[in-house]
Amino acid sequence: MTFVILYDVRHIVWVRGFAMPQLFRRSLIAASAVAVLAAAGLEACSGAKAQGPAPEPPTVTVAKPLVRNEAEWSEQSGRFVAAQMVDVRPRISGYLSAVHFKDGQFVEKGQLLFTIDPLPFQARADRARAELAQAEARLDRARSELKRAETLRAADAISTEEYDSRKEAQAQAVAALAAARAALQSETLDLGYTHVYAPISGRISDRRVDPGNLVTNGETVLTQIVSIDPIHFEFSAPGGALPAQAAGQSWQALVKLEGESGFDHAGRIDFIDNRIDAGTGAIRGRVVLANPQGEFTPGQFGRVRVLFGAAKPTVFVPDAAIGSDQSRKFVLVVGAAGLVEYRQVQVGPQVGDLRVIRSGLGPDDRLVVKGLQLARPGQTVKTIQSAVAGASTASLASTAAPQG
Repeated sequence: MTFVILYDVRHIVWVRGFAMPQLFRRSLIAASAVAVLAAAGLEACSGAKAQGPAPEPPTVTVAKPLVRNEAEWSEQSGRFVAAQMVDVRPRISGYLSAVHFKDGQFVEKGQLLFTIDPLPFQARADRARAELAQAEARLDRARSELKRAETLRAADAISTEEYDSRKEAQAQAVAALAAARAALQSETLDLGYTHVYAPISGRISDRRVDPGNLVTNGETVLTQIVSIDPIHFEFSAPGGALPAQAAGQSWQALVKLEGESGFDHAGRIDFIDNRIDAGTGAIRGRVVLANPQGEFTPGQFGRVRVLFGAAKPTVFVPDAAIGSDQSRKFVLVVGAAGLVEYRQVQVGPQVGDLRVIRSGLGPDDRLVVKGLQLARPGQTVKTIQSAVAGASTASLASTAAPQG
């Protein structure tokens, strides 16, 4: 005997112990099956309603790149170097007797700086002058004797040996006179070297030796002088940063000091080395700048921007719109159908908030500038048109940040 308990349209419990006609039992089973299928259909419908409609495409802000006519440039670090630098050394050995300048002052070429005790050198010069006078007297006597010997020789009054002896004596007197003159000249030079003059114009350092000390010819450094105007700015650039024809060009260069925001000091390139250093992979360059007021000091650090080539259309985009994919740089571009595209680009230097794009992006491309986190390559997006805010042409030439 079996009976059924229907406590849910989807659940039928069969219980033994209740007898019912077989026909009734089959009808009940069929009805229960229909109820179960209906319940399943209702559940499916309710699930579809819970899923809801497809989400709306994300909205991003796009803008066309900023295009301006700009010359190409390369930006590097460097430091100021004196165009001329001289270690002042004595040309004679002696005792220093006087110093004729103040430490750190500006000196002119030919200005007296030091005096070495001249008395010993004056005495040597006087002796050389006396020896010269003796040599001149000996030569006069030798010439007179040779003249008399020529007269006697014509009368055959002296021998050939005697004549040759007097002729040789005159030649020796001539040589002795030349040696005496050279000795006097040497002693006179040494006497002049007791006064040490500035070999160049510029700013002098402090004195390295005080009066009363012995200085040695060619060894003792008395002081140092560096030229101020003009001044050089030396830098090293990567091998590919400057074109191959750099050495033959007179390009403009803009320099800024540490702490300055703009490249406000103009100069010109006067030297590019003839080879790339094998160890560093860099090539040396030099800028010449006027420095009449001594604004720049040798050893001071700064940055230089070398401008080369004619101005040409240059693409600028917001630096924040550029992404990094390991060592590669990329931007996201929205096509005509609203599809997001991945573009690999080659970047140049940064100008304020903008970055130069050398390749990979056209002037008419629509660049994603806001909502980058919402856009994915291959995804459809809605767009809001905007514009890239750019600096003026003047500021582009003077507000560059270090190249990244």
